Amino acid sequence: MSKKKKYRGSGTHGGGSKKKRRGAGSRGGRGRSGEKHKKLKYMKERNEEKGFTRPEEKDVKTINLKELDSRINKLLEEGKVESEGEEIKVNLSELGYDKLLGSGKISETLIVEAENFSEKAKEKLEESGG
Repeated sequence: MSKKKKYRGSGTHGGGSKKKRRGAGSRGGRGRSGEKHKKLKYMKERNEEKGFTRPEEKDVKTINLKELDSRINKLLEEGKVESEGEEIKVNLSELGYDKLLGSGKISETLIVEAENFSEKAKEKLEESGG
């Protein structure tokens, strides 16, 4: 059924009250007077075609020194970390982390391989002999 037939005899053609959709106000004015509103409507329709989309930022997965230190014994038992004498070798990328942060203290001597380190983390690792 076409819209014309559907609204025959309704009086408002789906526009609500008879007072609504009167005059040119409902279409943003006559002629070029409502260009601002019409332009916004047009831009909303074309929103996906034009404009700038920000490149997606990679989520950096981080771990703090205190967290790494608390997990080190468990990681040794699971075989995810190697121990060479007193030093413990940790590869953070194998554990799923991108960056080591410097919050907390280290009780063991750690040799850490990672993509990025914070400055505090580097200092604390070097102080502990890693």
